[in-house]
Amino acid sequence: MLTRRRLLKISALAPLARFTPALADDLQFSHAISLFGDVKYPADFKNFDYVNPSAPKGGRFRQAVVGSFDSLNNYTVKGDPAGVGVLDTLMVGSMDEPFTRYGLIAQSIAFPDDKSRTVFKLNPAARFHDGKAITSDDVIFSLNTLKTNLPNYASYYKNVEKAEQTGEHEVTFFFSEKNNRELPLIITELPILPQHWWTSAGADGNPRNTDASSLEIPLGSGPYKIKSVVPGSTITLQRVADYWAKDLPVNVGQNNFDELLYSYYQTVLVAFEGFKGDQSDYNYETSSKNWATGYDFPAVASGKVVKATPALKNVHGMQAFVLNLRKAKFQDVRVRKAMILAYDFQWANTNLFFGQYQQSRSFFNGSEFEAKGLPSPEELELLNPLKEKLPAEVFTTEYQNAVNGDAAARRKNLQAASTLLAEAGWVAADDGGKRILKNSKGEVLQVDFALDNPLFERVTLPYKEQLELLGFSVTVRTIDQAQIKKLQDQFDYDIIVNNFGQSLSPGNEQRFFWGSAEADRQGSHNYSGIKNEAIDALIDKLIFVKDRKGLVAACRALDRALIWNYYMVPQWFGPYERIAYWDRFGMPERAPEYQLGVPTTWWRDEAKAKKISG
Repeated sequence: MLTRRRLLKISALAPLARFTPALADDLQFSHAISLFGDVKYPADFKNFDYVNPSAPKGGRFRQAVVGSFDSLNNYTVKGDPAGVGVLDTLMVGSMDEPFTRYGLIAQSIAFPDDKSRTVFKLNPAARFHDGKAITSDDVIFSLNTLKTNLPNYASYYKNVEKAEQTGEHEVTFFFSEKNNRELPLIITELPILPQHWWTSAGADGNPRNTDASSLEIPLGSGPYKIKSVVPGSTITLQRVADYWAKDLPVNVGQNNFDELLYSYYQTVLVAFEGFKGDQSDYNYETSSKNWATGYDFPAVASGKVVKATPALKNVHGMQAFVLNLRKAKFQDVRVRKAMILAYDFQWANTNLFFGQYQQSRSFFNGSEFEAKGLPSPEELELLNPLKEKLPAEVFTTEYQNAVNGDAAARRKNLQAASTLLAEAGWVAADDGGKRILKNSKGEVLQVDFALDNPLFERVTLPYKEQLELLGFSVTVRTIDQAQIKKLQDQFDYDIIVNNFGQSLSPGNEQRFFWGSAEADRQGSHNYSGIKNEAIDALIDKLIFVKDRKGLVAACRALDRALIWNYYMVPQWFGPYERIAYWDRFGMPERAPEYQLGVPTTWWRDEAKAKKISG
């Protein structure tokens, strides 16, 4: 049970012994931290290069969200949270550097060479929206609460042993293992909860509970606060005029709109209709078909709506049909491989996607982490000790997806899949003229696709036909976001669609995606239920590498181990982003390289807005 710590106060003459004593080595504090290499912006920088420091304030930005919500508490697995954040973090990233953080609540950071701990100096000016100072106690409370309530934080901060106040405006995080290269940086991402608010009574007079869903508007500390809520429908954020950090270099030229309106829609199709009708200002397009055929409405033709395809410097993770290995039918690798052989990406790309995609062949597509060719000596150094626990192909063969695309190739791959299924004990039988597969127990090989987006039906239904040719019994159902989240949290599904996004510096999050410890933890993202000692060992190697060269080798080794186990059916990725917006906004001349910056760096342009209205 979490207990509220008493905030220690000292006078100018009080000794630091009143706090947990700081360690003796002489640490050098810095305004920023970078995972590899130097930081771009010096301590005296005025603003980021990708912002307009003179951007005007005002106006409203409206954005559609697909789904619903029944809670404003983002820090519990219970309920369906809105996902709208109003809390600042210890430090904040730059959108034109892959892994650098600059001071926010923490104005500086230091850590020893062995990375056994990280020390933060908190900004004395940091405040919550009620004017209360953000203290070391709030930081400690936040770490303990988030690790207790959320599996992803528990996994991400697995090696964070504790946090303690070690001086006035100073907090130290102690790590259970040394040389985890990411820990000093990822601790900076910690959102800081107001302990005094969460440990007091709510508006209903009852004690607040961080592990309960709630529609009470939470106390925040960031540039926006929640102004109003229509449960399940809309959330309006209001810019905080006296925001404590508005003049810090990391915020200059950003957060320019007076209001942000989030409107929730049940489906992507309805949300798009709302965008066409000028009910939202911006649309991030996920459908290749809609991008090719759906933007033929008058506002596009007249130039009132702009289409753009910015290319970001990012890693394309694995999007796939995820097979749930907790189900006995998927535990045989031959069944999983057969399902991959049956998927015809080439047909889908030609007939459904207008040729806009490439098929995923890696968990780190399009990056230096993608495993190609045979393992390098550096990879073999990691892989050889695990040889008995890995598929032989990891060492002998470059992974390539099955190529379909024409009738002859499809027949060949289906024949190979049929052979694998027979070897796995699934024998073809006749069921009223329909081919079905049964095992020795008389069980039918039945699979269910649980989709959360109707757009995926057009992708899944042709795949269903291919599987049925093999003798699978297949059902496809589309359910809402709340239902799919419940199924995911409880691992109650056969097959779902998921995208495992990757960063430019993979690390501790790999445990959350693939680690054995997460396979049975409710709310984790190990959706396949992977329990593989070799993969666990490779994840640990990846986390504790000392340089970029070692990281590349470890990622490639992990990539081989994942892809050759056939845990999921690879889908596709696109080389650029697809966005559309009503042309009533200004934006900096230089866009950030790693994020879209919408709406953070944009502002309302009144002259453009008048043209749209006219």
